[in-house]
Amino acid sequence: MSRALADVVVCEPVRTAVGRRHGALAPLAAADLAAAAISGLVDRTGLSATDVDDVILGQCYPNGEAPAIGRVAALDAGLDIRTPGIQIDRRCGSGLQAVLNAAMQVAVGASEVVIAGGAESMSNSEFYSLGLRGGVRGDRVEFVDRIARGRVTSGGRDHPIPGGMLETAENLRAEYSISRAEQDELAAESQRRAVAAQDGRVFDEEIVPVRVPRGGGDDVVVVDTDEHPRRGVTAASLAALRPVRSRLDPDATVTAGNASGENDGAAVCVVTTRDRAESLGLRAYVRPLGWSVTGVHPAWMGIGPVSATAGLLGDLGLRLADFDLIELNEAFAAQVLACLREWEGGFGFTAADRERLNVHGSGISLGHPVGATGTRILTTMARELARRQGRLALETMCLGGGQGLAAAFERVP
Repeated sequence: MSRALADVVVCEPVRTAVGRRHGALAPLAAADLAAAAISGLVDRTGLSATDVDDVILGQCYPNGEAPAIGRVAALDAGLDIRTPGIQIDRRCGSGLQAVLNAAMQVAVGASEVVIAGGAESMSNSEFYSLGLRGGVRGDRVEFVDRIARGRVTSGGRDHPIPGGMLETAENLRAEYSISRAEQDELAAESQRRAVAAQDGRVFDEEIVPVRVPRGGGDDVVVVDTDEHPRRGVTAASLAALRPVRSRLDPDATVTAGNASGENDGAAVCVVTTRDRAESLGLRAYVRPLGWSVTGVHPAWMGIGPVSATAGLLGDLGLRLADFDLIELNEAFAAQVLACLREWEGGFGFTAADRERLNVHGSGISLGHPVGATGTRILTTMARELARRQGRLALETMCLGGGQGLAAAFERVP
């Protein structure tokens, strides 16, 4: 780790609640959610409109309604007109990558105070049509779902994934001989942990309330609770669900119950130096020790955390056993189990270590607002590390198109 990076800290991570697709947050666009998260962060910290040097936000499904969403959200949140902003896309890892990019900017002295995070409104991701600028030919126009199309094209021209991310999960299921029962058990445990965290009010301190318009008047509803967790889910109840690709593959096992959701939400934090955090009265939760990004075959997208984690551990001279908390985002139960097969085979990970893994649930239970998830995970993880007075935490994710991202953080005492 460079001396400059050692001085970088992540402060005051917060998030909105995660909404179901077409749920309570659906009236708000991604930029609205991002602005609400930034406003909540500013209210909590007392940051002034002129304190922020840049806003870096991840988003996977942008459009022309909020170009360079970091800039749009900065303006909508009332930051100074001179505050710049940017949008980045590393698929499901976009929110985490935004924080890491901010850390690099601060480390090299390009910025001193950066708000970083991510936002996504999968409820409002649109259908679109190409070629209309040249005029309509024929008697019909084809529209494409932006979310579904991005899952197919993320492997580029030479590595298309016709079945999208579901196909990649089934590929891993077949390769690693992962049973439907294992997947449903993992999914049920994820739901149990998320509901237990809700009941224990674990998420209260990290969620900033969002005011959502209701109806056509001035009525608003305040949303401050995650919508995606399902109370009372069991492996037996999940077993009744039909696999999504069963008509194409009689051995298919991935269902709506053992896969992540399509969700709405935003999460942000402040990335700055230790001295600047102290002068602004910000609480520093963690500092980044390092990170690794790797590529894998797009058809095996979900195995990306294995190579990314291996690279990171090698760089830092650490083992999985050194981490007090491990977050492996649940895109699909099959994908998580494939990664665990590799960890158990070559990383010394044991069944007992699962108690440190996704301790409050993950994408299957809490949802997956893709551009925001990396920062949502970091928010929950950093605050839990503080509660436990632990030292090290690992966040690792698989990314559409065949990538893996892993980052290690150390608690700031």
